[in-house]
Amino acid sequence: MNGKLYLVATPIGNLEDITFRAVRTLKEVDLIACEDTRKSGILLKHFEIETPKTSYHDFSKPEKVQRIISLLEEGKSVAVISDAGTPGISDPAFRLVNLALEAEVEIIPIPGACAGISALVASGAATDKFSFEGFLPVKKGRQTRLKEVAKIEQTLIFYESPHRILKTLKELSEYFPNRKVTACRELTKIYEEFVRGSFEEVIEDFKKRPSIKGEFVIIIDKILKK
Repeated sequence: MNGKLYLVATPIGNLEDITFRAVRTLKEVDLIACEDTRKSGILLKHFEIETPKTSYHDFSKPEKVQRIISLLEEGKSVAVISDAGTPGISDPAFRLVNLALEAEVEIIPIPGACAGISALVASGAATDKFSFEGFLPVKKGRQTRLKEVAKIEQTLIFYESPHRILKTLKELSEYFPNRKVTACRELTKIYEEFVRGSFEEVIEDFKKRPSIKGEFVIIIDKILKK
């Protein structure tokens, strides 16, 4: 009988956001596939999880991926975790999931923290319909994608890094000049912050800062500003 592949959500900042079920699962599986074994090692040590771990990320070689599938086919259980949040959201877990499904392996999600959803519900934006866009292309295809999302009449969710946040906000403002925006920074961490307003107001806020730190979620409300 094939093993089981668990998709385990991990904290996006505050370690207390992990679930009891997630901790138990990570202790019980035969192997943990981590996006970054060093970063995940901190989390696992904190919760006294001594399960063997291996790396699985965007640049994992085919033979590494096949090794994980082979273990599942041998009846072993494997948990997949990302650096933070829910695996499969803006990370390569979906590829492993599809290969596991082809091998008739049972997929079990262990829900928990997700930066995009946490930011959305706290932003004040309309939540009845939304589109998760994740990271925009850095170079090739960026403008094409911006033109495409500009046609979406729903609340939009983007991820962005601190060194590109101002550039991205300025570009988005050209495509959504009449929409409200929330820039969410350092979610669940000590310096968690929500900057809400028009694009002009949010951009001006960050331009005044001597430095910008932390990972961002950008929420563009589908409702036009008044």
